[in-house]
Amino acid sequence: MLDALAAKDFINEARVVESVLHRRSAKLGASRIQHELQAKGLEPEAVAQAISDLRASETARAQEVWRKKFGSVAATPVERARQVRFLASRGFGGEAIARVVSGAFGADEV
Repeated sequence: MLDALAAKDFINEARVVESVLHRRSAKLGASRIQHELQAKGLEPEAVAQAISDLRASETARAQEVWRKKFGSVAATPVERARQVRFLASRGFGGEAIARVVSGAFGADEV
């Protein structure tokens, strides 16, 4: 069944990658999306290319997710840790998380 769909180009690996990126990149970091793509059994080269493209916008995407959830720099270490955990659970990388949570990523960089 799947082979027949693939033969008719109804199932296409590039479209699957594009669909996942389109649906998930606004809310999730590159690590989480990479795991989702790998779980679908896609070719490692296609996954690697998609993830390298995503990493370029990692900080900006993390900033937007953080802004929607928190909106202001943490006043206490406990709140800062909460923000870090939230972004990490979404699959964002450590460098992007540090820039966003510390407030180093200003409005002029968006």
